[in-house]
Amino acid sequence: MSRKTVLAFDILLLCLLTILCRSSSLHHHHHRRHRHHHRHETRTYTAFQPTKLFVFGDSYADTGNTLKESSTAWKVPYGETFPGKPSGRFSDGRVLSDFVANYFGLISPIPYNFWKDGESYLKYGMNFAVGGTGVFETLVPLPNMTVQIDMFIQLIDEGVYSKTDLQSSVALVTLSGNDYNAYLHRNGSVEGLPALITEAVAQLTVNIERIHNLGMKKVAVAGLQPLGCLPLMTYPDAFQRCNHTINDLVVFHNQLLSATVATLNAVAKDSSTFVLVDLYDSFLSVINGTGSTAFANPLQPCCIGIDASHSCGDIDSTGAKLYELCADQAAMFFWDLFHPTQQGWKAVYNLLESTLQKL
Repeated sequence: MSRKTVLAFDILLLCLLTILCRSSSLHHHHHRRHRHHHRHETRTYTAFQPTKLFVFGDSYADTGNTLKESSTAWKVPYGETFPGKPSGRFSDGRVLSDFVANYFGLISPIPYNFWKDGESYLKYGMNFAVGGTGVFETLVPLPNMTVQIDMFIQLIDEGVYSKTDLQSSVALVTLSGNDYNAYLHRNGSVEGLPALITEAVAQLTVNIERIHNLGMKKVAVAGLQPLGCLPLMTYPDAFQRCNHTINDLVVFHNQLLSATVATLNAVAKDSSTFVLVDLYDSFLSVINGTGSTAFANPLQPCCIGIDASHSCGDIDSTGAKLYELCADQAAMFFWDLFHPTQQGWKAVYNLLESTLQKL
């Protein structure tokens, strides 16, 4: 595996998913310059109207913080739907953080890597999420969530943002499985995964408490998506069936996280201070066809390498494509082996609106 490929998020989960697929023992364990800001036409009003959105996490929320020279998110055909070229988003277009910003009537916050080039956008918040990272050190030598929060604190200390800003703001936090992949890559065993899940959720708890204690009014934390339904895992069954062994592991993660959110809200004496964004059920609703948007084959990706050694966006030395691209991205739920299309995220977002209303 090349260093360049390892750095791409769509390979970061490969070890996790492949090893878990083989194991049944866990079945019962429970940008350059960034100019592409946008405002959608619709706006949903809630009791709490934040003026800024701050984002922490990984590729499900990253809008341009990975390294251009080593990330698939900066390759064609990523960004083909929006903004029309690669922008550092792991999709053909908008991702979860873009849709959450839209929910609050905000322009999607500028990535941290480009804030000095777009200071006029600071009034909408900032995106610190970095694809491939987690709460611990992963296979990507980029800022994990603790460091992302450190960078945020530095901006506060420098006066870029004030305590008053935070009191009228909301944070979005995503954690999509990179810590588990890194563990398996280093150890080659699934025995320690239940313990690692407990540790990862505990560290995530520390992180979201830390964000809140800075003065952040509300914190939305995403649950783990059904990893067993990602195209990499459904490929052996012609993209027809999810891997339930892997999804049992995900359920365990989400049960711990749900209990954590309930405890934090009890301490805060406000049931809406921390809100769990249920990606697991929303993904499954779309996949099972019970959501508002139907996809003919929701488990099949739009963009995929021509063989197992290549990924979406790969080209050879002559510039020839080493991937296949579907004819209509809007007809597909998944973009690549791990990430939804813009239309896929929109379908998920439609199911999350009632949850976001709790903020």
